[in-house]
Amino acid sequence: MTSALYLENYLDSLESLPTELERNFKLMRKLDDRAQTAMKSIDTHAKEYMKNLVTNKDAMTEEERKKRLHEIQVLFGKAKEYSDDKVQLAIQTYELVDKQIRRLDNDLARFEGEIQEKASSTRSKSEEAVVKKGRKKTKDAKVTGKKKQSPSSEDEARGGGGTAAQVSKKKKQKVNQEKENRKGQKNAEVEESEKESGPATHPSDVLDMPVDPNEPTYCLCHQVSYGEMIGCDNPDCPIEWFHFACVGLTTKPKGKWFCPKCTQDRKKK
Repeated sequence: MTSALYLENYLDSLESLPTELERNFKLMRKLDDRAQTAMKSIDTHAKEYMKNLVTNKDAMTEEERKKRLHEIQVLFGKAKEYSDDKVQLAIQTYELVDKQIRRLDNDLARFEGEIQEKASSTRSKSEEAVVKKGRKKTKDAKVTGKKKQSPSSEDEARGGGGTAAQVSKKKKQKVNQEKENRKGQKNAEVEESEKESGPATHPSDVLDMPVDPNEPTYCLCHQVSYGEMIGCDNPDCPIEWFHFACVGLTTKPKGKWFCPKCTQDRKKK
């Protein structure tokens, strides 16, 4: 897959991300406004209650005091509910962006692996071409050596009619020429064997997802943050966040959720 295709696929997956982020941010703003309104209403009710309690202590009945306290508690509950929904929405928004970042890292790793694999294949083909070229040179050297061989001493003595000294001299020259030819052939064969036994190329392994060693770990598996995660509602939980799969969840449960360790501790108490 070419870099253009990787980029096109990644941009297609990002097409709906801005809309989802904008929707989540608007919802978070609405939840924040509701929580702020509830807190202002709590302040108003609390001031009014304290004022009546100080000035008209005897005029307020027990039932009326309980009613006003109950109203304040209800407002507190609504404010907390709005705040919890806002936190969950912020977590979902973070996971949307984190998912795209992890996908980009994976695509980059695969793309780099393909580039290195192509480079390794190109090196292998280049070395094969060098070996074939060396064999061709050796073959040409052998043919050239055969052509340079002089006619036999018998043919020279028969056709040239020279003296015995001339024949002996030509014979020595022929022997020396054959020695040089054999030496050249041997050197060519050695060069060819060295090229054929050269270092073999090893295909590069596909790169893994780079992991930052300083990134904090979570969950029972002691791994970094990935996928959908859920937070333990126990403020003293030592782990805090857990992967859905590690705690046997597929969807977010309603209400408060406690991790297996905190659940056991609560049962013991």
